Amino acid sequence: MGQTLVEKVISRNAAGKVSAGEVTMCPVDVVMLHDGTGTLTIQEFLRLKQEGFPLAKPDRTLVFLDHMGPCPRIEMANDHISMRRFARENGAVLYDVGSGVCHQLLVEKWARPGTVVLGADSHTCTSGALGALGTGMGSTDVAVAMATGCNWFRVPETFRVELSGCLPRGVHAKDIILHLAGQIGADGATYKALEFGGPATSGLSMSERFTLCNMAVELGAKTGMFASDETTRVYLAGQGREQDWEPIGPDGGALYEKVIPIDLGRLQPMIAQPHAVDNVCTVAGVRGKAVDQIFLGSCTNGRLDDLAVAAGILRGRKVAAGTRLLVMPCSPDVTRAALEAGYIRDLFDAGAVILPTGCGPCSGVHLGLLGDGEVCLSTTNRNFKGRMGNPTAFIYLASPAVAACSALTGTISDPREVM
Repeated sequence: MGQTLVEKVISRNAAGKVSAGEVTMCPVDVVMLHDGTGTLTIQEFLRLKQEGFPLAKPDRTLVFLDHMGPCPRIEMANDHISMRRFARENGAVLYDVGSGVCHQLLVEKWARPGTVVLGADSHTCTSGALGALGTGMGSTDVAVAMATGCNWFRVPETFRVELSGCLPRGVHAKDIILHLAGQIGADGATYKALEFGGPATSGLSMSERFTLCNMAVELGAKTGMFASDETTRVYLAGQGREQDWEPIGPDGGALYEKVIPIDLGRLQPMIAQPHAVDNVCTVAGVRGKAVDQIFLGSCTNGRLDDLAVAAGILRGRKVAAGTRLLVMPCSPDVTRAALEAGYIRDLFDAGAVILPTGCGPCSGVHLGLLGDGEVCLSTTNRNFKGRMGNPTAFIYLASPAVAACSALTGTISDPREVM
């Protein structure tokens, strides 16, 4: 019997061929922690170090200061001091404030097809778009991986998401994953692998694939994955890493727990309403709802393609009075490319506030907290109560196209009409 993509990746890294449901020990290629959860992970690791376990792979243990930098509070600044010290004393790789969002840096510089990427953050599944197994775990498990270089995995069953057709104008990858969330629910794929395939995948850019895999966890999935193909090779070559590429995909005859067909040509712009990612409807269903703040950024939709979409809509126009547009590129490379392409100028001239690269408003720590009762339309991945720092606020999730069009009108708007 053939193997699914996740079975194949775990098998090639573990001691032998595995199937869904089996538990196995598996080497980990890269381990990541950040300032949101990293202090807990470090505490657990230091206990193991006292028992004789130093970092197993210091050159592939990555420490990111992206969730709380520049720091808005003293205790967070002190956490940064301790994390910098940890990286320095243990030889780990430090990405200091302004270096970029961890998940974006993982796909730009570290994740490779066929490898295992483990992070102390649920959205590590973003790396699955490169044909890797990217997944998040709790602080203790990540600390064990740091100390031993491996960890245990229960091989997940796989849902195959079969994509066909072409996306209509004004419809983007974010609309695909929100449609899927509405179809199966926020817990509909709990501890499953979402394997995206079908004839439409060849037409999806890496940026679109990152968006889909990033939000796999919002459906409960252990990971989201694409086969490594020519699009993957071209992307890695553009990052100066073509030597990291190899083709890897599922076998014919692989056994899937479920196959979910999606005809892209039938999709419309979608939106997730407060306070759940699966509280989904078409944008037309909430069109006209006034918005106070719009956030364009995050590990979900802060890439160059996302900024290009928004800049194309806003070029030569102005953000509506009474509406704030915050823009946060997700890495220095994205910022640099957006500057060279003129996207940052277009967005700035339209009235956007350009924020330093990082996570910022997404986790509700700094750089864009909401006031009582305010409404935010965000290109991020979560909209539960209090997510952006205020439990009395309301968060809607949508694509960069919906975000940019809504910034123009000051109300939730359908890009097919505004464009």
